[in-house]
Amino acid sequence: MMGLKRNDHLNVCIVLISFILMIHHSSLMTSAAFFTTRSTINSRKTLTRESLISSIGSIKSSSSKEEGKKESLNTCEEPTDNVSATRRSTLAKVASLVIPTISAVELLLHAKISLAMDENDEVKKRIIIVTGCNSGIGLDAVMRFAQNHKVILACRTLEKAENAVRQVQTSLSSAGTSVNDLDLIPLECNLASLKSISTFAQGVAGLLGDTGKVDVLALNAGLARNVASKDVLRTEEGFELTIGTNHLGHFYLANLLLPLMDKKSGRIVVTASGVHDPESPGGAQGSKASLGDLSGLVEQGPFFEMVDGSKFDADKAYKDSKLCNVLFTRELQRKINQKGYEIKANCFNPGLIVGTGLFRDQNQILTKVFDIAATNLLKVGENTHWGGGCLEYLCLDKGVGEVMGGQYYTSDPGSSKYGDAAYGNQFCVAQPSKEARDDKKAKDLWRLSAQLLGMSPDMN
Repeated sequence: MMGLKRNDHLNVCIVLISFILMIHHSSLMTSAAFFTTRSTINSRKTLTRESLISSIGSIKSSSSKEEGKKESLNTCEEPTDNVSATRRSTLAKVASLVIPTISAVELLLHAKISLAMDENDEVKKRIIIVTGCNSGIGLDAVMRFAQNHKVILACRTLEKAENAVRQVQTSLSSAGTSVNDLDLIPLECNLASLKSISTFAQGVAGLLGDTGKVDVLALNAGLARNVASKDVLRTEEGFELTIGTNHLGHFYLANLLLPLMDKKSGRIVVTASGVHDPESPGGAQGSKASLGDLSGLVEQGPFFEMVDGSKFDADKAYKDSKLCNVLFTRELQRKINQKGYEIKANCFNPGLIVGTGLFRDQNQILTKVFDIAATNLLKVGENTHWGGGCLEYLCLDKGVGEVMGGQYYTSDPGSSKYGDAAYGNQFCVAQPSKEARDDKKAKDLWRLSAQLLGMSPDMN
């Protein structure tokens, strides 16, 4: 595709994917939905992984509607289409070959570990906690951290954490690192359970002893439900699952661990997203993020469906949770400053990274096609190694520690092509959305969140 502009790449790829979809679904409606998505994408400057979730949901919804129409017109059993069946079988076989191949390439990429610090800097062994690190950018970040630091892997289940440890050991040992040199501690931390979070915090305190301190807390875990979901799922305490996990779970964990952190040089990093901003390319697609006047939390308490008091919308719930992440980061830094601590809290947008656990609730064949198209063909997506590097940069880079916290970091799409040189250059501080800069709303959200969790709004 040499000689084509980026939009030309996008158009060619959309046509290719649409053709595959028509074969897979045998539905012109699916193709029409995808070309509608293309016109939306062409009007944007950047793409994000969450905007594609909205696209996938729209496509699946359109396909379902078409199938429903067919059933209403003809209640008879459809004849067997051997050709269509063969095509679907072929597509599935191709995906079965592509997916493990991509995974193997990613495993090899993990062997190239680079610390986000100057070569002449002395490496201080830090204690780093990472949530949501059994896959995606969290796992990649652990791969990076593990060579020189003690890492506590906080995953939804102990089994997931232990599996992540084994993946890190296997990958790094194949790259020449001795497993005996790794200091990895797997622990359960289910962010949808306050009891699990509390138990995790107690476990960390026990590991630290009387003198140890947490140097870095990476709040990376995230949950995104299928955008077509209509049912309201809830955490153990009854909070709506997306906000309850992505915002309230991390809010609770951060407040429990703050007393254990190094007050002089600690870092707190929150994985947010560009979709928190309704004026951004990804945020402009589908439902828009907005917390309104927080009436859902005020009037409905723990039984809220949406923060703004509206009816449940899975797409909006995820985007709202990312807006909560940015507001939380900014208010957290303000409170840290009031206490006189030197901890730096920042959040970031990792960009469009399809190959993460965030897409686990979507059609996996379609998701893999998106991944290949956005990352390998169009070069507008990023890979998990890039996202892990963004997380590592904010957690360890000396320069980040020397500037004020409470910042939002992001980059233009396709910046992963610059490699590690992009961190601090293409990947840098940017202005979050207008609503995310509302300091009063940040204070109110903090107060109401603490109230829901039965905590004091004052930071320890």
